[in-house]
Amino acid sequence: MPELPEVETVRRTLNDLITGKQIEHVTVRLPRIIQRPDDIQAFAHMLAGHSVVTVERRGKFLRFVFDGLVMVSHLRMEGRYGVYREGEPLDKHTHVIFHFTDGTELRYTDVRQFGTMHLFQPGEDLLLKPLNKLGQEPLDAEFTLERFKQIVSRRSTKIKPLLLNQEYIVGIGNIYVDESLHRAGIHPEETANSLSEDHLARLHHAIVATLTEAVNAGGSSVKSYVNGQGESGNYQDQHRIYGRKDQPCATCGTLIEKSVVGGRGTHYCPSCQPVPVQIR
Repeated sequence: MPELPEVETVRRTLNDLITGKQIEHVTVRLPRIIQRPDDIQAFAHMLAGHSVVTVERRGKFLRFVFDGLVMVSHLRMEGRYGVYREGEPLDKHTHVIFHFTDGTELRYTDVRQFGTMHLFQPGEDLLLKPLNKLGQEPLDAEFTLERFKQIVSRRSTKIKPLLLNQEYIVGIGNIYVDESLHRAGIHPEETANSLSEDHLARLHHAIVATLTEAVNAGGSSVKSYVNGQGESGNYQDQHRIYGRKDQPCATCGTLIEKSVVGGRGTHYCPSCQPVPVQIR
């Protein structure tokens, strides 16, 4: 958390809030957030005077595109951005402040302190860590059923860990994997290469539909997630399976169960998502 829908929502709100603004200076209060360059003074100096052209997304990463630089930011578990007027009280967990020439500030706060920022020359960011090994964007036009089959059908791993692997398909985390698998009627421990043509088609449709609905709802506010305007998402109210252990399945009424698959807490309906033959 946050996953693709939440990061996409943050991207959209930040574009509305900071596009065109020019950085006057940058304050770094927690140096370890800055991963590249490894000198926080160099980081601040490089950004001073640059203006925000747009904010983009690659998987779960934000790409702040400036006129001549690109900053890649990962929110990790609880990172968040917000825009404030200069002089407004600082949250104690505010770690990086981008001061704009118009008297506003973009502040990055992170209770867990796991977030990261990398600064690159344009285009360089896509060739180097952390973006260089990311897989297919599931909401792009290129994510066709045929492309999905190429990614999934030859692999013998369990389907849930495969969908969580960002080198194959990006942006789908624990929430939306559980939701998509339930929607498609597939058990999370089913091996990828055992899925039928029908199951593959249903799962492809479920991934795209679930992520699209979540983006339209502003993401899921399961823990502390808010968008760039401090607003919570609404998709948690539409969850069919995630976080609903021992509650009736909305499809069939069977009580939802929770197990661990690939080291992750996993929700499924034992009726809608029958246990695969190989693990019975």
